[in-house]
Amino acid sequence: MEKTKNKLFTNVFFVTAAAILCCALWGSATPFIKTGYELMLPDKDVPSTMLFAGIRFFLAGIITVIIYSVAGKRVLYPKAENLGKVAVVSLFQTVIQYIFFYVGLANTTGVKGTVISGSSTFFAILIASLIFRQEKLTFKKIFACVLGFAGVIAVNLKGLDFNMNFMGDAFVLFSAIASAASSVIMKRYSNDEDPVVISGYQFIMGGAVMMAIGLLFGGGVEITTLKAGAVLTYLAFLSAIAYALWGILLKHNPVSKVTVFSFTIPVFGVLLSNVMLAEESNVSLLNLLIALVLICAGIMVNSRPEKAYLATKVKSEYHYIKK
Repeated sequence: MEKTKNKLFTNVFFVTAAAILCCALWGSATPFIKTGYELMLPDKDVPSTMLFAGIRFFLAGIITVIIYSVAGKRVLYPKAENLGKVAVVSLFQTVIQYIFFYVGLANTTGVKGTVISGSSTFFAILIASLIFRQEKLTFKKIFACVLGFAGVIAVNLKGLDFNMNFMGDAFVLFSAIASAASSVIMKRYSNDEDPVVISGYQFIMGGAVMMAIGLLFGGGVEITTLKAGAVLTYLAFLSAIAYALWGILLKHNPVSKVTVFSFTIPVFGVLLSNVMLAEESNVSLLNLLIALVLICAGIMVNSRPEKAYLATKVKSEYHYIKK
């Protein structure tokens, strides 16, 4: 049974479908968060947004634990010796990532924030390859990242400038590095603990910390309507589903094979924001198509077996020399 399950989680079609589902859910967070701000945050200050995020993630953790406890017919909880590992994942994946992200985003443009966040895939592969030695850093992986990142830039080309500031752009960059580190750490620790358990309890820990920070600095959230409750519930559910499934994919696959799909998140975010939000789109259809082509090309390059990729590269170089 375990062997069949492992085979499913490494199947290229399953990995592709599951990773794209996760990215689509994360992409949908953008318009729902903006809607939540309008419904629940009378003062859109940083402490209030942190409190809002903390409530969302704390609920996501509770939902993850309940759903998978019911499905597994047992109470889901981490082994005592793994509590420290759950806390480390929570520190990087929820606390550091989102504190830097919210502060940084308040001091930079949405376009620049999206592009800088897209660099997390680069960092994930570098950290996995050069620091944790979980896989080899190859030209194929670098090339796939370049293609995917070019797609992120293409979808945000209008409105992008290259003026950098520390409290804005640098903070978003730190957030991207924390996000990348959390994926690599999650893979490492999933050998000792169920990734769903890690995902659920790291949300509870991280959410509690963020709520405490938000309240300490005077943040406020008003959940007074059914629509506000529904938006918050959806955000909690999408985090619970996406992060748990992402953790399972990371457990059974190389970091680079999974994280390369993260380049699709801005595309889903733009598409769904255009549908849900009453905002004038700054992204042309041509830019979206170019972004999709580049991102899909990057995913396809990264998904090719290393031997097949090298054989194609050698063959093309041979024909070039022959000419």
